[in-house]
Amino acid sequence: MNLRDILKGVIPDEELKYVPRSFDIIGSRSGAVAIVEIPKEIEHRKKLIGEAIMKLHKNVKTVLRKVSGRKDIYRLREYEVIAGTGETEVIHKEYGCLFKLDPTKVYFSPRDSTERVRIAKQVKPGEFIMLMFAGVCPYGIIITKFQPLVKKIVAIEINPIAYKYMVENIKLNKVEDKIIPVLGDVKDKAKDWYGMCDRVIMPLPKGAYKFLDEAFNCLKPEGGIIHFYHWAHESDLYSEAIKLIEEYAKKYNRTVKILDKRIVSPYAPRVYKIAIDFLVK
Repeated sequence: MNLRDILKGVIPDEELKYVPRSFDIIGSRSGAVAIVEIPKEIEHRKKLIGEAIMKLHKNVKTVLRKVSGRKDIYRLREYEVIAGTGETEVIHKEYGCLFKLDPTKVYFSPRDSTERVRIAKQVKPGEFIMLMFAGVCPYGIIITKFQPLVKKIVAIEINPIAYKYMVENIKLNKVEDKIIPVLGDVKDKAKDWYGMCDRVIMPLPKGAYKFLDEAFNCLKPEGGIIHFYHWAHESDLYSEAIKLIEEYAKKYNRTVKILDKRIVSPYAPRVYKIAIDFLVK
């Protein structure tokens, strides 16, 4: 059964085609928050849609409707509660890891779960990693799950609320010896680890290129790997990102080799979040 099945007969058939086929659920069996985008054609049915989601997923305690895109340096949206208690703090489970968070106060995307594991599986024993824009630290904690022999992960986050959750999640997952949480701007904080890193992860789709200086400088003199994220129109997914990478490589007198390029997730209509892994020599 899906959302449209539940709402059939409750709302007119001509409106059913606008009912979302998918939505995000953040949390676990003990309690979750659902986040849904409702087209303007059926906005007047938002409460019925919220109640239908709760009927479909018994663990959902609050349903939020997106009312804005992501904005400001914290990458947050505005939401409206359309069903449930209004409580929004949850513990999200992913590959055996626990992430305490409030999606209305911090950036977190369950859709990046596959991407987090993809990177974690590439990490080798003994690596020293720079994790920019760490959020509540899902990338860092997932890495320690799949590669417990990682040396250290420096996790930098500018949002003080996300940082608070990150510190709590590091303790919750018992990886205090592996992850160094840092509160502040990557521009200011990354310099403390210049020349020390084997790998740099930059999970920010819009604007990550502005931090390529810091990424290149964090790598060891002999080089390393950078995971770079960007957004692009489907008509030309990778050209702009690769051009940016090559410009910075030239600036630092380095050579680069593209290891992988892929679509991560939809970002907007016909626009996608993409990932490019590249080796710096």
